[in-house]
Amino acid sequence: MFDRGTGTPLIVIPGVQGRWEWMKPALDELAKRCRAVSYTLCGDLGSEMKFDRTLGFDNFIRQLDRVFDRSGIERAALCGVSYGGFIALRYAAMRPERVASLVLVSSPAPGWVPNERQQQYLSRPWRSVPAFVMSAPFRLWPEIRAAYDTVRERLAFSVGHAVRVIAAPIVPPQMAARVKMQQAIDFAPDCERIKVPTLIVSGQDDLDQIVPAEVTRRYQRLISGARYVQIERSGHIGLLTHPAQFADIVSGFINGNGH
Repeated sequence: MFDRGTGTPLIVIPGVQGRWEWMKPALDELAKRCRAVSYTLCGDLGSEMKFDRTLGFDNFIRQLDRVFDRSGIERAALCGVSYGGFIALRYAAMRPERVASLVLVSSPAPGWVPNERQQQYLSRPWRSVPAFVMSAPFRLWPEIRAAYDTVRERLAFSVGHAVRVIAAPIVPPQMAARVKMQQAIDFAPDCERIKVPTLIVSGQDDLDQIVPAEVTRRYQRLISGARYVQIERSGHIGLLTHPAQFADIVSGFINGNGH
């Protein structure tokens, strides 16, 4: 579990890979501006919480309740990154008394369907690992190239990110199960129940090859009063390639909305 910094409490929910460690550059910057808390999704190594199949998606709600309780936080801003946006959204709809504001970062909106390549990964998660790993640099390189001006900077980021990924390994069947579970749920009613200030963050339309920015922007229409910010020269991992800018955007929003 990551828990650092002081000030406004912000709980950051990781993406479908389930590991907070992948987001560490962004968490470190957030911790300079607020109290940043993050954790590993239940069912993964290091989560200290098993996934109860009988509960389904409610596992994530129960786990987030535990994060609030363990950290001694009564009310906090929630930031859901990619798949974590679904968890943040549902929690804000179900526990409005505990959520002060909501931030959804490069998150697929209701109605999103995995593309053909992603469907192949879901159908055979373990067998798809080699292809997933081999194709990752090609998916992310256009974004990394746009984010940094020099080859040295691009390589330094790539090596650092690879180290984080290797140190916090994924569980492919768990990732596939999370997406399949989400695909069976209609999150549109949750959007209608959101009453707290909400910020939608994405990268550029031409750089996010995982969740199209236009899909993330649907939240503007679905959540009343939601604001939108685009991080230039970024795609799906703008919180990692531009961590200080990302932290400025998020901390500025949560500190300016009644905390």
